[in-house]
Amino acid sequence: MSFRDDWAFRGLVHQYTDEVIFDQLDAGSVTAYIGFDPTARSLHLGNLLQICSLRRLQLAGNRPIALAGGGTGLIGDPSFKDVERPLLTVEQLNDNLEGIRGQLEGLLDFSASAGASRALLLNNADWLRTISLTEFLRDVGKHVTVNQMFAKDSVKSRLDRDDVGMSFTEFSYMLLQGYDFVRLNRDHQCTLQLGGSDQWGNITVGTELVRKMNGSQAYGLTTPLLLRADGRKFGKSEGGNENVWLDASMTSPFVLYQYLLNVDDASTPASLRFFTFLSHEEIVALDEATQSKPQDRLAQRALAREIVALVHGSDAAGKAERASEALFSESIGDLDEATLLESVRDAPSSNWARSEFGVGLDPVELLVRTGLAKSKGEARRFLEQGGVYVNNRRVEGEELVDATRALHGKYLVIRRGRHELHLVVLS
Repeated sequence: MSFRDDWAFRGLVHQYTDEVIFDQLDAGSVTAYIGFDPTARSLHLGNLLQICSLRRLQLAGNRPIALAGGGTGLIGDPSFKDVERPLLTVEQLNDNLEGIRGQLEGLLDFSASAGASRALLLNNADWLRTISLTEFLRDVGKHVTVNQMFAKDSVKSRLDRDDVGMSFTEFSYMLLQGYDFVRLNRDHQCTLQLGGSDQWGNITVGTELVRKMNGSQAYGLTTPLLLRADGRKFGKSEGGNENVWLDASMTSPFVLYQYLLNVDDASTPASLRFFTFLSHEEIVALDEATQSKPQDRLAQRALAREIVALVHGSDAAGKAERASEALFSESIGDLDEATLLESVRDAPSSNWARSEFGVGLDPVELLVRTGLAKSKGEARRFLEQGGVYVNNRRVEGEELVDATRALHGKYLVIRRGRHELHLVVLS
């Protein structure tokens, strides 16, 4: 299957400067790049779409360049941002770059065995922090008119608002990114820049600069932004204010798995196409499963398994999958302490003295004290309906709950129904 057909099936093509680039990609002769500004010490799930794009190029025999924005990161991309980004120090950027470098090296092939398609990891600080201001304005700035820059949607979206403007610092970002393309074209024969649809204005400035400064043909290709059904960016936490990170210490494989397992049905088909390397036939079958048996969440399970395996490895994906299943089965007792606590980290908790259980505690009192029931009458109804569990074992009849059930000697996971949890920690 051609590159164009695969990307059309996956819905990955949003805009491009010239369709001839698809024939070149099929031939495996293209060096392409995507920039990643190190605004945090980890990339996030939203960045993964672009990394997957580079990975697809490389698998087709093309050469990917991951460009770390050690220079542009000092400025901050203003594209479609409501307010100016806070400026980072050089020390912060360097720390962030170290974290990002390791993640990219795990997702692209930088080994010599990749041959002509061997990935490169470069840092635009190498040229942006060494060029003088007068040299930059004379040699780069003269090729782009202010009229062109004002016409870009990423700039207009800020200037059209009365409550916020754009500093000259941010305004210059477009030229800096364009100069990146010039240097990559000149030094590494890079002819394609990829990015999200919000990067179109910056990318087209770059293709023009390459033509004017290097006398070379360059191309741009953007992918659509993936939004969830409620309009939130894919990769935002349930609160909407925090990214889902690729660094395991910031978002554990289990939490990443759970996030993906809970993607809504409407967003899942596009997510499978954007983020996984499943075949077209496998994806279509999962689409059909979502339509016929949405309660089984087969597509979400596949999405979660594939992405966690891609980012953290198959062992981590298997462990996250088993932990997810254990949340609702008696095998919760098989989880190690760290995984157990990670699996219930969003549940409310309370600390109890072990003596409070005595020889056993009435489950009615337990439900009321943990807030899983508003009254003793409501608690009795829940128990009669068979919907109360301790460590995923149903509480039957009048049985008491005693401290000997505690997992790892100190944890009781109290559950009412499918989703209402409370963690009791014994001391």
